[in-house]
Amino acid sequence: MMDEYRRGWALRYLREAKSELEAARKIPYMAPSLVLEAIRKARNAIYYSLGEPAFIEILIREEVAKNPSTNDSVLRFLMEIETIVQQISQLEEVNGDAMMKQADSIVEVATNIVETLTQEKLDGFS
Repeated sequence: MMDEYRRGWALRYLREAKSELEAARKIPYMAPSLVLEAIRKARNAIYYSLGEPAFIEILIREEVAKNPSTNDSVLRFLMEIETIVQQISQLEEVNGDAMMKQADSIVEVATNIVETLTQEKLDGFS
């Protein structure tokens, strides 16, 4: 069972991820940094939903380094998000449309995970 502290942070990060994406659509020249922040916040929302974020982040980074192909679908998804965050943060030039679509997908999946684990439906978001 999730405690109220982590639940609150998971929901907050998810709301902020969605707001970052909306801002990226409205302010194209800032889109790359806003999309990266949206993906990071979606990742953090998932981490808070699953447990202690610092522990989960370390676990994911270790798994990415030693075993990039795992049969565990949840772990594989979390590893993919971590890899995407690392790749995008190192890019000098980005394809805005592709990055926005990828961020939309990640935030949507994060929404499903957080809503399932917190048993709370976020209203007012797409």
